[in-house]
Amino acid sequence: MKKRRVCRSAAVAVLLLGSAVLSAVGQEAAAPAPAPQPVGEFVAGIYTLVSSSGGRLPDWDKVRSLFLKEAVVVLRTSRTVMSVFDLEGFIKDFVDFYEKPFKRGGATVVPKEAGFTEKVVRMKVWEYGDMAHVLVLYEAQITGFMAPQQGVDSWILVRRDGQWRIAGATNEVVTAAGPVPPELR
Repeated sequence: MKKRRVCRSAAVAVLLLGSAVLSAVGQEAAAPAPAPQPVGEFVAGIYTLVSSSGGRLPDWDKVRSLFLKEAVVVLRTSRTVMSVFDLEGFIKDFVDFYEKPFKRGGATVVPKEAGFTEKVVRMKVWEYGDMAHVLVLYEAQITGFMAPQQGVDSWILVRRDGQWRIAGATNEVVTAAGPVPPELR
């Protein structure tokens, strides 16, 4: 009788221990995925990635990885023209910009050689579920060549597989006739 009680107690202990282990394994597997990078940090990182010091170019594959392959980008390409790009067209436009000589007075500079910087001045983030909209006031400058030029970017993002990706972007240059919008002052 005593032997049966010991066996029964041992069996119950093994079952309880097994249940606890299985429960812990189930909880581990069901643990939530890590939170995605905050959308504001994600967008600020874009400006860092497209900037480069003289003699170096941005890592365009890394920039490309931030976008949905179907993304649409609409940029102010001159004071009077807005151009629509797919992702590869957007990258090509940036690559061409880095290669293009700019003249001012007697000086000529190529951004690839001098360096180019874009930095966030202010941003307004709106996030809802798996979508986000970020307005950014930024400054762009060819290093040592010109005063920073302000612009406003509007980013539309979606969360895919737990990570933010850019679905679309538009851009406008700040001018005397089109000053910084109230949302970014």
